[in-house]
Parts: sequence; structure tokens; C-alpha cells
Amino acid sequence: MGNDISTSLRPAIVMTILFALLLGILYPLAMTGIGQAIFPSQANGSLVRDGKGAVIGSTVIGQAFTSEHYFQSRPSAAGKGYDGLSSSGSNLGPTSQVLIDRVKGDVAKLQATTPDRPVPPDLVTTSASGLDPDISPEAAFYQVDRVARLRGIPAARVQALVAAHVERPMLGFLGAPHVNLLALNRALDKIGAP
Repeated sequence: MGNDISTSLRPAIVMTILFALLLGILYPLAMTGIGQAIFPSQANGSLVRDGKGAVIGSTVIGQAFTSEHYFQSRPSAAGKGYDGLSSSGSNLGPTSQVLIDRVKGDVAKLQATTPDRPVPPDLVTTSASGLDPDISPEAAFYQVDRVARLRGIPAARVQALVAAHVERPMLGFLGAPHVNLLALNRALDKIGAP
């Protein structure tokens, strides 16, 4: 009887160790190596650096732009706002009074700067992760007049800059058109300092 247990137990232990090494160490190392070799920028977080080499953001993780001289991102529910360690949505439903009050306040604030146009929904609602780096083209065009006025740049030039930064859906149908906010604001700094 004892011999039967050890005979049955030995292959189970060997297979557990073998698959732990294979799937827990070798496979992740191989995928990391392939990622570093083929897609080094994406494998390292799609980091964006300034002229001095300092990291200023990532193309795939949103960040808050606090100056009114920049295009503003959508609200974030991640921690205290765009906190990558606390990625999450607010989990507030459409009947939540907290959500209703926050959205009404945000809409009123935006309508004070542009009273004649409806506010795009993504400027007052959070994304599921709270870290969305993109806004809709409508949200970017909505902000053109404010940014142009505060920077002293002709609105047509800022509008052309936004149009140049609209990214189309992959393969023409996967996803929706969007504007990467970090790329847009970096390009904005190149045409006129705040």
C-alpha cells in the first residue's frame, strides 16, 4: 500500500515541478525576450521622453493636465486621478446622486467656457480603467477655442493640429476615432508655449 502511494505521488510531484519551471519561468522569460526584441518600446511601457531623456508620460496611460492652456482629459476615477496603482472605475450607476451631481457640475463648468455648444460625454464621464489616454475628436474640437484664446494662437491653427492628431480605427473598423492627449499637448507646446 505504501509503495502504491509513492509510485502515484512521484509523477505528480515531478510534473508539478516541471510545469512550474516551464510555465512559471521559461515561458515568461521567452515572451519577455521576444517582446524586448520585436517590440521594445511597447514592452517597456510605451514611454514618452522629453528632449533631455526624462520620462514625461506614456502613450497608453492617461494623465491629468492641470493647466487650462492644455487640452483636458476625461475625468479619472483611479485613486486621486490617473493613479496607475489604483486603476478602476467609480462603479457609480446612472441613478447614483453622487455621479449625477459630479456630471452636472462638470457640464456647468465646461458650458461656462463654451456656452453655445453641447458638451461631449467623454469630457464629463470616466473610463472603465480611469487611465484612458485618449479623448474623442469631438471632445478635442470642443476645447479648441479655449486653448487658442489662452495661448494666443489662431483657432484655425489649433483646429488643424487637432485634425492632424485624430487617429482612425485600426483596419478602418476596429475601435473608434480618437485623439491621444499627450501627443496632442506635446505638439501644441511646439507651436506655442503656454
